[in-house]
Amino acid sequence: MLAAFYDHHLQTGQGPVVSPVPPQSRDGRRPEAHHNPLEPFQLHRRGAYRQKQVDREPRAVSDDVVEDLFNSLGCHRDRALFSMFLSSGARAAEMLGMTIGDVHPGEGRIYVQTKGLGGAKEACPASPEAFAWLALYLGDLAQDGHRRAPHEPVWWTLRGQTRPLTYTALRAVLNRINARIGANITLHDLRHTLCLRLIEDPAITLVDAQQVMRHRRITTTSTYLRPRTDEVIAKVHEHYTRPKPPPRPLTGWAYDPDDLADVFGNR
Repeated sequence: MLAAFYDHHLQTGQGPVVSPVPPQSRDGRRPEAHHNPLEPFQLHRRGAYRQKQVDREPRAVSDDVVEDLFNSLGCHRDRALFSMFLSSGARAAEMLGMTIGDVHPGEGRIYVQTKGLGGAKEACPASPEAFAWLALYLGDLAQDGHRRAPHEPVWWTLRGQTRPLTYTALRAVLNRINARIGANITLHDLRHTLCLRLIEDPAITLVDAQQVMRHRRITTTSTYLRPRTDEVIAKVHEHYTRPKPPPRPLTGWAYDPDDLADVFGNR
């Protein structure tokens, strides 16, 4: 597309312009790479314009930071909300789109509307702790006279006029927590954290983790198998500082007399 745009300007004489996608021959050379743009160009077959993307490792939240996060939460709604994020792997839009009827504590699962499925909902696991905090949060709503119907949203604001929780309000809650504990956590970091925890569990296979995270391709889940840089550096430093084992003493050896007798006879 980009090469065709510059070809059009060159052919119609609206130049001089220099294409950022110079032609590439089979041997890897780029003819006319230093061509004078004031002179006519000879048309060549253009190479594909591919921009390299940075391969970033998934950002996970350490256990210490997760503990600080939960210690800074001041209400049952926030505890239930972040427990659900950490145990279900749901995205922000999926979590905020949940209704009361999507919560099934007896089955240990919730139902979220996954992107790309045309409105269909998929089941996600959730921890017993998350359901316990959710029950306390819904109990607080009932005491305030806000008993919700099955078709109504799960998450609501707590200040001012009661209304469904939006992404902006949820992000504001997380920003306050980050400022309080001195962190820079995003909502998607919690999803990365769950996937890495599942990968590290020997009882859970890669396909199981793919099903929980609802990745369309197994290659997306396999990116979490790559060791994290901090862990590799820590292991290498441990290798350098580990005391070396003492050298093994050199022991002599000798022939068995019976073997010598068999070979040379009884001399």
